Amino acid sequence: MAPSSVNGEQEPSGADQAISTEALLEQLQRDRLWLLQQLDQGRWPDLRLDLAALERELGQLLEQAHQKLGS
Repeated sequence: MAPSSVNGEQEPSGADQAISTEALLEQLQRDRLWLLQQLDQGRWPDLRLDLAALERELGQLLEQAHQKLGS
């Protein structure tokens, strides 16, 4: 289990958090691209509009996060 204040372990330092945040953003970007590929291939036609909106919002959120982190 990852360190957290909930399970009594020490929280990561600022540098470790920055690495973890960057890794999280990279994973979310990969997931967003995967979702976009699936939609482009015609998967989930009944959910296409909702998933496309989710993909756009996730893209905007990731862009904002990258801007705030300066990366």
